[in-house]
Amino acid sequence: MGEKGEQLGVMPLYQAREVAKAQNLDLVEVAATSVPPVCRLLDFGKFKYEQAKKDREARKNQKIVMLREVRIRPKIGDHDFESKAKIAKKLLDGGDKVKITVMFRGRESSHPEIARKLVQRMAETLKETAFVERNPAFEGNRMHIIMAPGQAPKAAAPKPAAPKPVNVSKEKENQEKEKEEVKKA
Repeated sequence: MGEKGEQLGVMPLYQAREVAKAQNLDLVEVAATSVPPVCRLLDFGKFKYEQAKKDREARKNQKIVMLREVRIRPKIGDHDFESKAKIAKKLLDGGDKVKITVMFRGRESSHPEIARKLVQRMAETLKETAFVERNPAFEGNRMHIIMAPGQAPKAAAPKPAAPKPVNVSKEKENQEKEKEEVKKA
């Protein structure tokens, strides 16, 4: 293949090298496994530079999502809880995932319901900016939950049930019976 993508046809290797040398280009093998192998004439230095430039552009537009951790204790005060929630909100607004961890010491681990309430309270506090990606899990002496920025992916809404066909004659009979009962009373 030529520099602009045009077909030069099948030729022996020495002839392809001479054509590349005459045009001051490099002979680059594109598809080695095909029979015959496909080669291309191009300026390899320029090609590598263009590839590096594209890679830099792609990396510049990428957002790396990190998992950040906010640690709390079962006996945390209201004000401290609010400050930790504010920190978690700031991290979520920055695009990072947040792992809320409740750390236990000693006999505190015998009351996991306290940690579950704290974690659910944090999830409720942050529900406008994030959704729960992983539900509360107990590992060793810690309980954690992972929250991701954005709104929760919506599950498919259940379809409303199709209306049942009504037997008109039975409905009229029921109405007549009700009228008779009202008259008797």
